[in-house]
Amino acid sequence: MTSVIERLRGDGPKFSIEFFPPRDTADEAVLWKAIRELEPYDPAYMSITYGAGGSSRDGTVRSIARVATETTLVPMAHLTAVNHSVAELRNVIGWYASVGVRNILALRGDPPGDVYGEWIPHPEGLTYAEELVQLVRELGDFCVGVSAYTYGHPRSADLESDTKYLVRKLRAGADFAIAQLFHDPEDFLRLRDRVAATGCDVPVLPGVMPLTTMRTLQTTIKLSGAPAPRKVLDRLEPLADDPKAFRAAGIDVTTELCEKLIAEGVPNLHFYTFNRSKATREVIARLGLVPARA
Repeated sequence: MTSVIERLRGDGPKFSIEFFPPRDTADEAVLWKAIRELEPYDPAYMSITYGAGGSSRDGTVRSIARVATETTLVPMAHLTAVNHSVAELRNVIGWYASVGVRNILALRGDPPGDVYGEWIPHPEGLTYAEELVQLVRELGDFCVGVSAYTYGHPRSADLESDTKYLVRKLRAGADFAIAQLFHDPEDFLRLRDRVAATGCDVPVLPGVMPLTTMRTLQTTIKLSGAPAPRKVLDRLEPLADDPKAFRAAGIDVTTELCEKLIAEGVPNLHFYTFNRSKATREVIARLGLVPARA
């Protein structure tokens, strides 16, 4: 199984895609429609998220196993420590290995029901993401990723301490990090520079969400933990009552953000798809990232 880090090597920028596990049969059909539509575009890798508290664990394992066995895509599975004992985590990691998945995004995870709530570790579990990185590393030849926060984790006192903890995760054995959402390419580039200034050369990749509706803009603001720049709001908010115009302008904003990141040498753009493919396909086409055979 090819690793994420292997796929990031080579000339030119690449992209990856993220999905969430289906809740029912109808969701599964939507997910697989998007997967099949994006497969010919040869993303560097694709990932499937892991629900809060392990709530979607079975769906994640089932879906990622199907990707590994039925597609040409390089799969990466998410794994969180929330509500899991070490024994349960070992079991999930073993399941991933058994279906041929060798790329894992190791996350501590958020407290169920309230991302800002008190973190209470499982009595037989883990407390920090770096411990999960170490566990995955101990159990096999995995390529391991971790999360990064462009504006700092909600629980971090400041960006300096946030960077310190991120670098600890990277040095615990992670091969790469994926940054949560942001609004301005300069915000992400400052995160990349903070990590590089510590002497850590592990790649940090940007997470990107195509802005197709007012709801996606609001989601980006919520998940990033920071307000959107006035220049973005001035372009998009006047179009709130015109869905077609909003979508067109939103795709422009997303494409311009990606163009600036590519110009700065960012090796991969990680797209959050919401289990739809059209907007992502439009953006990567504009960026010239579509392979000739697609």
